[in-house]
Amino acid sequence: MIVDILTHSRGISFVGCLTQMSFLILSGCMDGMLLTVMAYDRFVAICHPLHYSVIMNPRLCALLVLVSFLFSLLDSQLHNLVALRSTHFKDVEISNFFCDPSQVLNLACSDTFTNNIIKYFVGAMSGFLPISGIFFSYCKIISSILRIPSTGGKYKAFSTCGSHLSVVCLFYGTGIGVYLGSAVSQSPRKEAVASVMYTVVSPMLNPFIYSLRNRDIKSSLRRIHSRSV
Repeated sequence: MIVDILTHSRGISFVGCLTQMSFLILSGCMDGMLLTVMAYDRFVAICHPLHYSVIMNPRLCALLVLVSFLFSLLDSQLHNLVALRSTHFKDVEISNFFCDPSQVLNLACSDTFTNNIIKYFVGAMSGFLPISGIFFSYCKIISSILRIPSTGGKYKAFSTCGSHLSVVCLFYGTGIGVYLGSAVSQSPRKEAVASVMYTVVSPMLNPFIYSLRNRDIKSSLRRIHSRSV
């Protein structure tokens, strides 16, 4: 985007498009996998607090990050393989500000049925499986929270999950909607707006959402506000 702004050129080579798409999918899928890992972390912290340090040991954390990276790498390469299978395209213009994988695959002229099957399969693998893990974790979390007798304890447990849930809804809601809905949608402008949500807005909000959970950040904001008043 910075190069396009500086050079006033919107062109990109086929190899550059595939490279951009590969890094986009790698980082996006990695983001989704880490959200799943964070859901599991909250599940252990709330449902098994006394065993948290034993279960979430450094070795397991490193293994979870490694598995997330390898899974994301596989996902990105599958998309590139599908794109490389296509030798003819309907158009050379993508109605988006980046090489959106769903739109790149939709431009293929040959064997679109197979492309859609692979696209939905990969989308289910990189979207449905992590969401299933998050859903399972939060079912267990909610079940444990409801057994807490005090209202304050329930509020504290729910508050630790609020920031994570907001990011999950924003990221997966827009990402999966754009990816899986591109085969039936005929509105590139709406897809581009939705793409901004999971490629720009969600990563931009992450530091703010998670930082506001920090007590030191909150106390600093209160002091700044009191001085300004």
